[in-house]
Amino acid sequence: MPVSISGFTFIRNGVELGFPFEASIRSLLPLVDEFVVAVGKGSDDTLARVRAIADPKIRIIETLWNENMADRGFVYAQQKMIAQYSCTGHWAFYLEGDEVVHEDDIEKIRSSVEHHHTNPLVEALVFDYRHFYGSPQWLSISPGWYRRECRLIRNTLRSYAPDGQYWLVMNQHKRGRNPNAALANAHIYHYGWIRKNEDMQKKFDQVGKYWAAAPAEIHYSQFDGRALAPFKGTHPLAAQHWLATEAEQELHLDPAYKPTPKENKYHLMRQLETLTGLDFSRKHFKLVA
Repeated sequence: MPVSISGFTFIRNGVELGFPFEASIRSLLPLVDEFVVAVGKGSDDTLARVRAIADPKIRIIETLWNENMADRGFVYAQQKMIAQYSCTGHWAFYLEGDEVVHEDDIEKIRSSVEHHHTNPLVEALVFDYRHFYGSPQWLSISPGWYRRECRLIRNTLRSYAPDGQYWLVMNQHKRGRNPNAALANAHIYHYGWIRKNEDMQKKFDQVGKYWAAAPAEIHYSQFDGRALAPFKGTHPLAAQHWLATEAEQELHLDPAYKPTPKENKYHLMRQLETLTGLDFSRKHFKLVA
């Protein structure tokens, strides 16, 4: 039997908040056999935009968010799992609304899935991340930003997402652990931090309540330039229109900005990484192959 792959995501008010969710979905369609999208009831035309993609692989689930859930982003976990539990493939590929897959990586991902499918020790596949910051020309290289994350998991495992960002696998004692994983040998292009500054502010204003936190004030200019590196590659074709019309085009760092203690800590960690070859970024997986 051929190995089947389901794609899935959740989104609400994606247009209002500047998410490249249409590009995200389109970028994964060539890989998957189905794409499940949980679309929360919102105040814009996100649902209509998803329907307008008009691909027979897409299956939409309309949801209603629990506005009373303010515990550490658990409402995101709920929405993620609504979509994942509706997937029917051997493997499930989770792609967030601001993440895009490069067309050059589609066959690499497929080969990785087929290669590891018969090895039960490999429960998930890990992707290298390209986190863009401020404009499409700059990458965040700080160890404070996860450099690798699971985005493909076996759909035969008892897995769940505590806050929507990562998975835990339940063992026989019903305790969660990080999944055992192998490298996908592919990248995820994360565009969340190059949305127009006002869209990012709207996002923080809206989502803060789900984390029981006061909304942060976002200014792209207030950032440690030591944690940036120029991007010299190519962007996914699926994201080209969004990048040209909806993303910030230039980053202007404030020369008077003073790095925070946390940013200074990350800078020191980067220096240690350069000296030792180690990676101090956070990981939600255990590499086994």
